[in-house]
Amino acid sequence: MRNAEVYCNGIQAGILTEEDRHHYKFRYNDAYFFDSNKPAISLTLPKTKQEYSSEFLFPFFANLIAEGYNLKIQCQYLKIDERDIMSLLGATAHKDTIGAITIKMIEKK
Repeated sequence: MRNAEVYCNGIQAGILTEEDRHHYKFRYNDAYFFDSNKPAISLTLPKTKQEYSSEFLFPFFANLIAEGYNLKIQCQYLKIDERDIMSLLGATAHKDTIGAITIKMIEKK
């Protein structure tokens, strides 16, 4: 199982969890969820539910990952398997994303 913190404009909005490569969860933090001034991170992950579950990485997060030739270059450079999308997300979406969302992997202790 791997976890990543999801930030919206530098404020932690929730936790993305990969239980295995066929089961993902996203959960809004309590403080973020109940603050009506904080926006949903995505139209596809509205603040009408606090926890979402999916058999594949949510498209909103998958769209933060490069595609095509850029994906191949990133995977070669970072030495990450193209199918390991959680590692790709953690390695590429922690600072230079377009938009308000950034992702930071939570290191196991």
